[in-house]
Amino acid sequence: SQWFIFLCVFVVKKVAQYMADVLEDSRDKVQENLLANGVDLVTYITRFQWDMAKYPIKQSLKNISEIISKVSTQIDNDLKARASAYNNLKGNLQNLERKNAGSLLTRSLADIVKKEDFVLDSEYLITMLVVVPKTGYGDWQKTYETLSEMVVPRSTKLLFEDNDSGLFSVTLFRKAIDDFKHKARENKFTVRDFQYNEEEMKADKEEMTRLSTDKKKQFGPLVRWLKVNFSEAFIAWIHIKALRVFVESVLRYGLPVNFQAMLLQPNKKNMKKLREVLYDLYKHLDSSAAIIDASMDIPGLNLSQQEYYPYVYYKIDCNLLDFKV
Repeated sequence: SQWFIFLCVFVVKKVAQYMADVLEDSRDKVQENLLANGVDLVTYITRFQWDMAKYPIKQSLKNISEIISKVSTQIDNDLKARASAYNNLKGNLQNLERKNAGSLLTRSLADIVKKEDFVLDSEYLITMLVVVPKTGYGDWQKTYETLSEMVVPRSTKLLFEDNDSGLFSVTLFRKAIDDFKHKARENKFTVRDFQYNEEEMKADKEEMTRLSTDKKKQFGPLVRWLKVNFSEAFIAWIHIKALRVFVESVLRYGLPVNFQAMLLQPNKKNMKKLREVLYDLYKHLDSSAAIIDASMDIPGLNLSQQEYYPYVYYKIDCNLLDFKV
């Protein structure tokens, strides 16, 4: 059925695309990992031989197609499970990495500040962290002591800078927090809500290390699984192509079997000429067939009802990725 054919090519393309996603910055290496039986795809196709061990020809066509369908379905199910686990891990790691990057207004401050930057365990005093635009450093130094009452004089210190802003510490009495925040906002200084908690910061760092380690551990086995199962899925798909050529040829030309299947790999500019030559050679087999443009074909599927020739034709598209490599 068309659904079965669609499933085979869908799984091949899905595994190939996920290989590209997993390799991330090494996408130029994707093609060298997309092999069938250890060779590149064009080589495999041109040397194709039916795999008697996997798909015994003594079995019925229905049984053979069911075996191939099971292979594709199993790979698809396994891929969903493996991709889900790896994507969750990758997503959690990216979320933590995002927290430690970006603007001082939003990023985590845990890896910037040190214990000695804070007045800790004081009943009356607290250290606040304030983001000041670089253009406002002068204003900050002039005004921070008077933004509210009870600011400790000369207590500010520049802890960190990025391209746009600086992170300053300032110490004041706890009862002045709300007033200080309000006045700071009026002067375009941003007070970050941050409390120094060594245990929380340690836990975050450990979580980042754990996720990074887990991702590295899963990466190798996942790529190996994708390579093996891409090969399996592609081989299954090409067997389906061979099966379709056989069945269609029997339906068209009858029994006993008296036909030859072959592969042609023309340049795009020679496609039209090749069609004309093939038509002239085989038009006597079916006078109702006309030369029809194949450009509307669904890549790898060839389900177009318009595409009909006096010879049996199926296209094999080896460009399995959404980007060019």
